[in-house]
Amino acid sequence: MGGTTPLPARGRRRRDIQGVRVVGAGTRCARGLCCESRAQFARLEVAHVKYWLGLAGLLLVVVVAWPAAAQPSASDFFSSRLPRWFPVPMVPVDNPLTDAKVELGRFLFYDPQLSGNGTYSCASCHQQALAFTDGLARAVGSTGAAHPRSSMSLANVVYNASYGWDERRWNLESQMEVPMYNEQPIEMGLKGNEAEVLARFTIDRAYGERFRAAFPGEDSPVTLPNIVKAIASFERVLVSADSAFDRYLYRDDHSGMSPASKRGAALFFSDRLKCSECHGSVNISGPTIFTGAMPSDPEAFFHDTGVSSEPAKFRAPTLRSIAVTAPYMHDGSIATLKDVIAHYAAGGRSARPKSDKVRGFTISASETDDLVAFLESLTDHKFLTNPALSNPLSNPDMREELKRDGRTKSDPPDWLTGAH
Repeated sequence: MGGTTPLPARGRRRRDIQGVRVVGAGTRCARGLCCESRAQFARLEVAHVKYWLGLAGLLLVVVVAWPAAAQPSASDFFSSRLPRWFPVPMVPVDNPLTDAKVELGRFLFYDPQLSGNGTYSCASCHQQALAFTDGLARAVGSTGAAHPRSSMSLANVVYNASYGWDERRWNLESQMEVPMYNEQPIEMGLKGNEAEVLARFTIDRAYGERFRAAFPGEDSPVTLPNIVKAIASFERVLVSADSAFDRYLYRDDHSGMSPASKRGAALFFSDRLKCSECHGSVNISGPTIFTGAMPSDPEAFFHDTGVSSEPAKFRAPTLRSIAVTAPYMHDGSIATLKDVIAHYAAGGRSARPKSDKVRGFTISASETDDLVAFLESLTDHKFLTNPALSNPLSNPDMREELKRDGRTKSDPPDWLTGAH
């Protein structure tokens, strides 16, 4: 494959902010899209590009060619589901998206029957109103065991180049193995309970119909691999693209952007703060993949941000709807957005060597307020309330009203209520 492969021309030229033109995906301009050498990805025999998200965009986004057989499926499925400035996401060839599979995945995502003890669902740690986080400093599993990490947002998770805070998981299917089977600590608690969990769905007539619709032609479609594929399919449609900043940037709609948030946007993308060096691209996050494979140096995705006392590298998460996902950082150790800004302004918490991207910067109190206003403008209220992404089970507490051990599954476990 010679030359470069440009992004699909989905967007139009958009708003200028401080003299830097912001472009939709696939629009080529001097500051918006520039070509790089193929040498780094020679082993993959594909071209790649740097996409700088307007303003002073500083984040590398990897875009490579995907086999032709997979592209039509992803393009067709997302054609009516994405704004024109969003690129088509990557979808694995062995797990093409279908409406039936997404709907099955939605039911499974919210169903506590998927956990070993029948009390926890994926949505227990990933709640829609909190941008699919849980509001806790550190996640808590189905048995009450605390996790060392905070639950990550699932907003636009389909565009992630890697998954987990510091794990080297490269697709949603493999990432799901961690919460399902992890024992230190237990999260969903499937290890050793696989047969029992499958039996719950096998004997359910409604689920049988959903599995057959999602996986037509399979004699016995109720399997753990198919459960993983269905949930991954649902997670791939958790697309957020309607924040006030999106509307301002791509639709020329000023209604949701205050003067303070516009000043904060200029600060965020400025050469002085360089926030977008780690949080950029269409997802205001670390490196993003649109329709391709991994770069040859994935370790470049992870940075030591000076939070922990010991050296540790973490992936830069999305900042979409960040205002509703407190507390912050991988361990939930920072309570407010102002405190996060102060952390980075100070260059981290310790003098030990950290990522060269955590340099520190000067910022006034009023500028901090402006930057917080910008971060709040990234909240997508439609995404947080979209009925198509909500719990389809009848019980609003995400648990079916089935009797078990003298109480309903809608009752939270004792460790969660303190009634033990």
